[in-house]
Amino acid sequence: MLALTACATTDYPSLAADRTQAPQHEYLIGPGDSINILVWRNPEVSLTVPVRPDGKITTPLVQDMNASGKTATQLARDLEKSLEKYIQQPIVTVIVTGFVGPYTEQIRVIGQAARPQALPYRENMSLMDVLIAVGGITEFASGNKAVLIRNVDGKQQTFSLRLNDLIKRGDLSANASMRPGDVLVIPESFF
Repeated sequence: MLALTACATTDYPSLAADRTQAPQHEYLIGPGDSINILVWRNPEVSLTVPVRPDGKITTPLVQDMNASGKTATQLARDLEKSLEKYIQQPIVTVIVTGFVGPYTEQIRVIGQAARPQALPYRENMSLMDVLIAVGGITEFASGNKAVLIRNVDGKQQTFSLRLNDLIKRGDLSANASMRPGDVLVIPESFF
């Protein structure tokens, strides 16, 4: 029995010790986002549209334009190029009003969270922000055995987290910075 438990436990490096600055992040449009398109002096082609599951949008005069993975400014310039055929010197502004983001940038919380879900990444997001968004952990969670899976330089790395210390004891040293694409896994306790 002792050998079995020794094999089952894996020590991962603590993510809370990582104090490196989060990389600069620009919001990228993703499927499910809602975007407001304003074409100056052309209200008939200005409207709010959803980004379809395939990552494209359709507007008057522009059919099936890819929006996913672009910033609002990039999408505005692409729309201007497409509208030049119909409107003289169009000036387009794109405003994202409903945020989901691309799947590769969402933070996923699985396991014993009160409401497991995928969350859109926000700049300077912390582990505490994520726990608040998912309603904390369940009474059956083994919070101090939680792990975070992150891609670092194209390689998947796993880090240990201390959720019980953060939530129940208020130990802010257990807080950690989140990055786009992180996966938080909260296991169930055995008793």
